[in-house]
Amino acid sequence: MADVAAPEVLEARLEEYRTELTGYCYRMLGSAFEAEDAVQDTMVRAWRALDRFEGRSSLRSWLYRIATNVCMDALNAGNRRARPMDLTASTPVAQAQLTARPEATWLEPVPDGRVLPQAADPAEAALARESVRLAFVAALQHLPARQRAVLILREVLAWRASEVAELLDTSVASVNSALQRARATLAASRPARTDAVDPLDKEQKDLLDRYVAAFEAYDMAALTALLHEDATLSMPPYDLWLRGHDDIVGWMLGVGAVCRGSRLVATAANGTPAFAHYHPDPAGGFTPWALMVVEVVDGKVSGITSFLDVKRWFPLFGLPDRLGA
Repeated sequence: MADVAAPEVLEARLEEYRTELTGYCYRMLGSAFEAEDAVQDTMVRAWRALDRFEGRSSLRSWLYRIATNVCMDALNAGNRRARPMDLTASTPVAQAQLTARPEATWLEPVPDGRVLPQAADPAEAALARESVRLAFVAALQHLPARQRAVLILREVLAWRASEVAELLDTSVASVNSALQRARATLAASRPARTDAVDPLDKEQKDLLDRYVAAFEAYDMAALTALLHEDATLSMPPYDLWLRGHDDIVGWMLGVGAVCRGSRLVATAANGTPAFAHYHPDPAGGFTPWALMVVEVVDGKVSGITSFLDVKRWFPLFGLPDRLGA
């Protein structure tokens, strides 16, 4: 057994890869919780098989091989996850109805810190954020599992074709063919572009500050001035989604008027800005309502996804379960 030390040392070495493996499994599975389960399964399998690890590959490559097998097994057992706009056409606000679908239907948000390792290279960090955007991960779900793994390993993680071929027990030619097919599928689905979170970008910070002020004041004129004309609003677990100023404002002044008086607390999800959305509580203070992921393109908001299952999302993101008055 090569490259192995005392159990506590080895455990620490395995843990060094947890964040990047979680990012890999999240891109594969589209679920934050399933990704964490997959990584835990990977670590357990690695620990149990340690006596068979002969050091012919790096510890990192070996872990990715195990994680890939875990994800392949999971994908063979279930449906791909999606966004509301992957399943239905946009609905005019006059015809809007809230129809819930099972939790396993939906692409899930993920905290940046769970899936994005610290990167010294700004370009590398930007690519990592880009690759966990909701639209990009949703597009990945259209790929067969093997093509998905090849594309992530080659284009997101920058593995060489020979390394991917070894991991998948296949040929370089097969890897290149799978990559070509995956690229063609992604090009056809055309995942929407989104500006990544940049804490040093003053223009983005000013936009988000104006967004918070407009939403908390429930000023629809100020809010729509910040939205692209074809901006979208969706609310998983409901399959309803709306497009454009008129339908979004119509919803927010109709059924959505319960959000008047809300408060937003900044966080980050999927490499993009996000907010914890709290409703006013008649008893005082504010209670959780949604995790709001905001997509920004060219200085305006292009999409708002409000994930409503706060019992799942707020603990995952480390958000308070209540705000005081």
